[in-house]
Amino acid sequence: MEHYSFDNSFTQNRELSWLKFNERVLEEAADPQVPLYERLKFAAIFTSNLDEFFMVRVGSLTDLALMPEPPIDNKSGMDPLQQLHTIFQAVRPLYEKRDQVFSAIEQELRANEIENLEISELTEEEYEYVQDYFNDIILPVLSPQIIDRHHPFPHLTNKALYVAAFLKGENNEDIFGMIPIPPSLPKIIHLRGPKIRYILLEKVVEEFSQNVFTIYQIQTKSVLSVTRNADISPNDEGYDDYLYYMKKILKKRARLAPVRLEMKNGPKVAEHLAGYLCDKLGLEAEQVYLCNSPLVMSYVYSLVDQFSQAQKRILCYPPFQPTPETRYKKDESIIKFISKHDCLLSYPYQSMDLFLRLVKEAAYDPSVMSIKITIYRLANKSRLVEYLNAAAERGKEVTVLIELRARFDEENNINWAEMLEEAGCTVIYGLDGFKVHSKICLITRKEKNKISYITQIGTGNYNEKTAQLYTDYSLMTAHNGIGRDAAAFFNNMAISNLEGEYKELLVAPAGLKKGILSLIEQEIVKATYGAEAYIFMKLNSLSDREVIDHLALASQAGVKIELIVRGICCLLPGIPGKTDNITVRSIVGRFLEHSRVYCFGTGDSMRMYISSADMMTRNTNRRVEIACPVYDPAIRHRILHMMQIMKSDNTKARILEQDGTYRKPSDMGEFINCQEYFIQEAEGTEGDFAAINEVKNRVLSLVQKTLKKQK
Repeated sequence: MEHYSFDNSFTQNRELSWLKFNERVLEEAADPQVPLYERLKFAAIFTSNLDEFFMVRVGSLTDLALMPEPPIDNKSGMDPLQQLHTIFQAVRPLYEKRDQVFSAIEQELRANEIENLEISELTEEEYEYVQDYFNDIILPVLSPQIIDRHHPFPHLTNKALYVAAFLKGENNEDIFGMIPIPPSLPKIIHLRGPKIRYILLEKVVEEFSQNVFTIYQIQTKSVLSVTRNADISPNDEGYDDYLYYMKKILKKRARLAPVRLEMKNGPKVAEHLAGYLCDKLGLEAEQVYLCNSPLVMSYVYSLVDQFSQAQKRILCYPPFQPTPETRYKKDESIIKFISKHDCLLSYPYQSMDLFLRLVKEAAYDPSVMSIKITIYRLANKSRLVEYLNAAAERGKEVTVLIELRARFDEENNINWAEMLEEAGCTVIYGLDGFKVHSKICLITRKEKNKISYITQIGTGNYNEKTAQLYTDYSLMTAHNGIGRDAAAFFNNMAISNLEGEYKELLVAPAGLKKGILSLIEQEIVKATYGAEAYIFMKLNSLSDREVIDHLALASQAGVKIELIVRGICCLLPGIPGKTDNITVRSIVGRFLEHSRVYCFGTGDSMRMYISSADMMTRNTNRRVEIACPVYDPAIRHRILHMMQIMKSDNTKARILEQDGTYRKPSDMGEFINCQEYFIQEAEGTEGDFAAINEVKNRVLSLVQKTLKKQK
């Protein structure tokens, strides 16, 4: 394998960058300004993020390390094995920090009459209740196992919980025992009383495990969980029935190689159990993590159901209602409205309802001939599917390109695909080797023998639940050129043509990166001739080496580059002579920053796009992605306004430094939390914040000056 030399003086490793991002999530859990229950949720999000990181990224590197000639990371120069060792070392202090943060949160929750109990804290009456619960409810569904000549070491399911124990038999022999925690039982047991008092299921099973291994004496015991490689490639082997094949490979995920062992910390755990389990699982000591926090924290999200209204007001983010599109009148035809006005929805500050009502209206509009849409992720309950089915049942041509390989949503998408097919929709399952990650919906109409289009293009999924939690843009337009490109896109997808040509849209894998690099080069030319040159990009991740190198060249040519990158950023800004004209911000807050915006140039000539794509090699080279131009002046101004507010955030934003660390902005001034600002702006209640009007006027004035200067 040929290796190429890269300048790594202004780049950092992708995995280490992601770990720094997840540490930012943990910082939200530690932030006393964040409501207490929301801090607990951030600790749970940090934990589930880390789970997925080990399943996918560590799993992938583990596979790469087995290759005869493992590839070298072009941002750090490390091979997969070196990356794995570095990751294992970098993760350990994050576990320690998570334990400290979780412990502090639990102490504060107790002050608010919410108690996550240990067995030793139960009253005598509560202990008897828990013991009865174990005997009556838990014990009948347990499936314990010992390991001996007749009982081989069992398969440990990915991220399932187990109580493991070393036992002494009648002849004083050492025996290993295992009790799976039943996934069918509630994760927490609530106790009676005026306070919210509860105990985790695994603590109860561990406490009464002697009642399971009745003929043995327990010497050492612990709760544990194994994380397995979940990076399945659907292209590993041939298949005829793709839907059947996806169902088949999902079963593989639970049986792939272990990559991590987590154990509840306790006396003698490390020396007695960890070594034995590492030997059985094929793990090294550096892959074992002892924790004081729960190994699985999904129980956190149901706790709020027990809160009183007073507790919710104190412990949770205040609720808010997304606002509707102000120009749209409720009794007006949405199709006619969008035929006259481009419309931008900004989630979660605005609701997805207007788009859903557009699809519903299209389902019943006699002028609508067809509805075509790409789907990557959906909620468990989806009005969108209901409306698409209604359209098909009314005889309209409905084509749904559903990506069955959306990681960890495969089963959900399989179920939706089958339901859509039953309703009469034409369902396409993506393309070999390329995930379809684009978010596009095309409504084709025929009136008076004239074809017209309404195209919706978004930065996020058609998921009604995450649209309340993720920040995304959804553009609906009757622009004829965009509509023609959208029609060509769906035709190309139907025949697996990835090389289609488009006049308005930038489409990966063939055209998106080529278009982005060309736009960067145009700014370089401007700067070379002394003209004002500017690049702004808002992304979730930046790791594509070609894009990074082009941005570095632009910086060296004198182009001003401002980046907002929520997560992975392999480009290091501020490196003298390399990236000193580049600044990078990251925003982690109440909502997951998910929208992608690309801007090139200044003033009226600025090229602005919204997109489904991050600047990662997987997006630019191995996925079908779309970037759509934004032409409407009012919408362009609105997006620039929102980007300016984000660049002014000094509360949730952090500045990426030359060494890959993050720091708080030094220019504090009035406090600006961009997400809270947008909530207040949407609700029209800016007065709820001290001095918010002054801040708003200052920022709007800055936007106006910037626009005037650009013109």
